[in-house]
Amino acid sequence: MIRKKIIFNILGKLLVGESVFLFLSLLVSLIYQESDTIAFLYSGLITFAVGGLSYLSSKGVKKEMGKREGYIIVSLVWVVFSIFGCLPYLFSGSILSVTDAFFETMSGFTTTGSSILNNIEELPHGILFWRSLTQWIGGMGIIVMFLAILPTLGIGGRELFIAEVPGPTPDKLTPRIKETARNLWGLYASFTAIECILLMFGGMSFFDAINHSLTTMATGGYSTKQASVGYFDSAYLQYVIIAFMFIAGTNFTLSYAVVTGRFRKVLKDEEFRFYSYVILLFTAIITTGIIVTSNMGYEQAFRDALFTVVSIITTTGYATADYLLWMPFLGMLIFVLMFVGGSAGSTGGGVKVVRILLLFKNSFYELKRLIHPNAVIPTRYNQRVVNERTVTNILAFFVFYIIIFMFSTVVMSFWSADIFSALSAVATTLGNIGPGFSEIGPMENFSKLPDFAKWFLSFLMLLGRLELFTVLVLFSPSFWKE
Repeated sequence: MIRKKIIFNILGKLLVGESVFLFLSLLVSLIYQESDTIAFLYSGLITFAVGGLSYLSSKGVKKEMGKREGYIIVSLVWVVFSIFGCLPYLFSGSILSVTDAFFETMSGFTTTGSSILNNIEELPHGILFWRSLTQWIGGMGIIVMFLAILPTLGIGGRELFIAEVPGPTPDKLTPRIKETARNLWGLYASFTAIECILLMFGGMSFFDAINHSLTTMATGGYSTKQASVGYFDSAYLQYVIIAFMFIAGTNFTLSYAVVTGRFRKVLKDEEFRFYSYVILLFTAIITTGIIVTSNMGYEQAFRDALFTVVSIITTTGYATADYLLWMPFLGMLIFVLMFVGGSAGSTGGGVKVVRILLLFKNSFYELKRLIHPNAVIPTRYNQRVVNERTVTNILAFFVFYIIIFMFSTVVMSFWSADIFSALSAVATTLGNIGPGFSEIGPMENFSKLPDFAKWFLSFLMLLGRLELFTVLVLFSPSFWKE
């Protein structure tokens, strides 16, 4: 039996929490004395009222929740947050279409970074801050954030945590879910603050620095400039952002290990090594390609290559160079990186490095098993045997990912200018990356797509952010049977 009161209880509390962030954006708007003040006031009050009524209508519910309620709540909260989160865009007139406003907001909360905006510099400061804040809230996870800061959430924390943070290596920093959530968000907030300070040292204004710090650590990629990070044309600023994109794409369990002095754990971690090797290899190849095919200097070529590789593999989506102008071979390498993603336990999206690594390992060991049918050759990760259920889960994930990718590409081909636009639109939204190729390249956006395509891609963003299964399970008839 699915207990609806539990769902309304938690959604109500979370909406009240979202209203707090809307009022924070209202404060920014008041500081800059801009026209979006009323928009945030109305948005915050509506969100608070709906959340409060939802909570009060279910007050006194017993604090018991099963896995089914957990999956429903986690899937619903991202949609509900996006619905209320798009109100400031509509009330302020920054975005006139409901479709475009929802697309921009879902892209923000899922940290995809795909945008429909063509006038970013003209937007009020409050709207720009809210746009960045949606990514920062969604980066570590909406549920994880409220588990960390709301001790009154109190219902089924473990079920919610597992449903929102799926993956093959759900390592916890501590045995207690709430303590884990607090540690994760403590690291997340600390890295954000440090990056902001370093960006200001490089000459960025405080407003630009805080916005880029919020969206870098979320691996979201929203910028306060239409030309993204390339607008600032500063080697120092770009290297700082590269460093923090790399950190954000690394498993936060490893970041916690570094903070607590356990450096060997990082060096011994197979996923971290594979993640680093992929970045170095692709950067070396792309740097060489740029130097051979252009008159660009070595340092500039290396920086453009490194920035693009780290931005794509971590699914941040910032841009300093238009990779569509590079030779086709280099463009194909970028397209391949879209299917890698960040590390498990990071804010990065995509398939995740650990899944790629374990898939390669299991495929290699399967060849050995064919040659030696009587031998027991288990798949190992970090010197531990990976159980068969985990391997099966990874294989199932890949099958679903490819099927969804192929089906979605066929659907998008009806509304895209060419097949490569359709392929990249699906790859970049399902992987929560941001920019694609052709008509949605790094110097373009999604504004030209028809409304149906934007709604469809918004669903793919949600599907990718919750790593398929949390959403797909809701479409199973057996899920709803008593």
